[in-house]
Formats: sequence, C-alpha cells, structure tokens
Amino acid sequence: MNISEKYKEVRSRSVQICIPLKTEDYVVQPVVDVSPPKWHLGHTTWFFETFVLKPNVRGYKEFDPNYNFVFNSYYETIGARVIRTDRGNLSRPTVDEVYRYREYIDKAMLKLLDQKLSKSFKELIILGLNHEEQHQELLSTDIKYILGHNPLMPAYSDKISKRKLVKDEFINEFIPIPEGIYEIGYDGTEFCFDNELGRHKVYLEKFKIARQLVTNEEYLEFMNEGGYGTHNLWHAEGLDWIKNNHINAPMYWHNIDGEWNNYTMMGLRPIDMNAAVCHISFYEAAAYAAWKGMRLATEFEWEAAAHHLDWGKRWEWTDSAYLPYPGFKKADGAIGEYNGKFMVNQMVLRGASEVTPRQHSRISYRNFFHPHLRWQYTGIRLAQ
Repeated sequence: MNISEKYKEVRSRSVQICIPLKTEDYVVQPVVDVSPPKWHLGHTTWFFETFVLKPNVRGYKEFDPNYNFVFNSYYETIGARVIRTDRGNLSRPTVDEVYRYREYIDKAMLKLLDQKLSKSFKELIILGLNHEEQHQELLSTDIKYILGHNPLMPAYSDKISKRKLVKDEFINEFIPIPEGIYEIGYDGTEFCFDNELGRHKVYLEKFKIARQLVTNEEYLEFMNEGGYGTHNLWHAEGLDWIKNNHINAPMYWHNIDGEWNNYTMMGLRPIDMNAAVCHISFYEAAAYAAWKGMRLATEFEWEAAAHHLDWGKRWEWTDSAYLPYPGFKKADGAIGEYNGKFMVNQMVLRGASEVTPRQHSRISYRNFFHPHLRWQYTGIRLAQ
C-alpha cells in the first residue's frame, strides 16, 4: 500500500467510527479526560494542516485561521488554545463545518502526496497517520463514555464485533520466565514512537506470568469478599480515590435487582463472566493482585514474556512508571512535545485492545495513563 492509499484508509476509518452517531453526540464532554467526537475529527485534521501543509506548501491558504486555537491540543510551541475542559463548549464550528474542514485538508494532502517526497517528509506524514490512529482508539473510548454515561445508556451499534477472552479457551497457567538479560525496546525498520526507542538490556530475576487475563468472574470474587473495603490491599492514593469517588466496581458495572450488568457498545447487558475484566484503574488492578497474593508485571517483564502470551484484547496495567529509556531525546520543535513531556506521574500499559486499530499494536508499544483512569479498555494480568 502506497502512502496515498494509507492516508485515505486511515482518514476514512475516523469517519466510519462516527457513522452511528447522532449530531448531538458529537459535542458532548462529560468529563475532562473525554473529548467530543467533533473535536477528535478536527484535531487530527489540524495536525496535517499545521505540521505538513502550512510549513511545506507554498501559497497554502488555511481553511480557517481560528481553527489553530480551537483544535490545538497541548502543543505550547504552536500557541494559545482552547483549554481541555472547554472542548465541550464548542457548539461552533458545527459538525458539518468540521467535515468540510476534513475534506479541504484531504484534498490538499492527496495533491501533495502525488509529488515525490523526501524520506523525512514521509516520516512526518506517517507520524500524522499514527497520531490519527491513536485518536481513533480515543474516539471509540470517548464515544463509549459519552453514551455509557447518558441516563438512557443508548447502544452505539447492535453490530459490534467483540474480541473477548473466554475462560475455557485454555487453563490459566503461569508461564515461568527464566532469569537473564533481556533486550527491551523497538527493534525494526517500520514506524514506532520515540518513547519505544533506546533499545537496551535489562536484567530480570526469574518470574511467572499468567497466560490469561483476569476474568469478570474472578474479579467479582474479589468484590464479593470485600476487596474494595480491605484497606491493606490498596495504595494510599488508591484508597483515597475509591473513598472520595465511591468506587465499588469497575466502570460501567451496574447492580440492577441484585444482578450485575455492564454497559457495552451494544447497550446494557448482563456481565459475561468469562470475558476479561475491563475498565479497571491501576489502583484496582494492584489491589486485586495483592488480594491474590501476587503482583502486576513490570513493563520489562511483560515485554520479555509477550511472545508466550495471548495479548491484544485489553490494555494491561504494569507496575512500571512511565519514564524515558536510556538515551531518549525529544525531537526539536512542537513534535518534541508528543511524548517526553508526559513522562511523570503516569503508569505504563502494554498490549492493545478491541478498539486499537489493526497494525497499530506491537510488543514494544508503550501506552500510559494516570493511575486512576479507567475509561480505556484496561485489564489485569497477574505475575508472581
């Protein structure tokens, strides 16, 4: 697939994700971590306009100069922007105007992609496409949060293809990984993010890691045995978090007439006890592991063991803080703000999820979130 075809494929996928939405769904922002679908569509378009077209196409005319303020996310180098909490206040530009913006940029980009491009220029465009694929996952999880916190809990679609873990696919054995020196980080010639670079060696003591993720049934046992009320299982911040926010179950779980149900993209459904537990915070994952007398794997252990695991159904919390690899260096300019500035107070997740775009997952991929967040498709794999 050439770069023009790849561009069209990625850009089309963002639009496809939004097809089931009603106009009103595009503008909702229930909490600060969730962005309105309209904003995702505009921001990913702004990325190509700002970093590709404006600096490189002579005589390029911006679609609307105000969009730099509206759709900039966190790039201080680029200038002022609407603060994150106010994205839901953007009744204008309209949904139709945002789609016209996408068409305008796509036309200019495809004209540009017909020309002979340098290696570095292609790499910038590929970064933009991977950026959009990241936002496609965020778009899906944000849509789920928007609809799942609507009092009516409407279905996104009744035709969702769901990759789930079934408990009886195999015995949940613990795989022994020998002590030794392992190489960590991206090793290849295709695209990766800068936080995966700096391949390096780490020494690991021998350990065991579960082949299978923790299921809803197993997590319900933790709940029924008072796991949320047993203080010595929790990090101090985690204990404060569950108390202050009245947390007693995974996100989207609802106890109705004594039976647990959860919101899915197909609406409210009885919990599938064999499916992997999902929408769990790091605090909950760590508390569950402590309840089992085990722990979470570090990101280095996870990567060393990944070839033995069935991964990709849930993002998996690790016990590693999000920090730079040896030799990490931020790129010059605004692109340098992409990852490095977030390497503090966040935990690493490994794997992928059912809403991760195909070909956007790899063993070295480092996802990261604050430990209390759980609106992503996050789950638990035990280690010991």
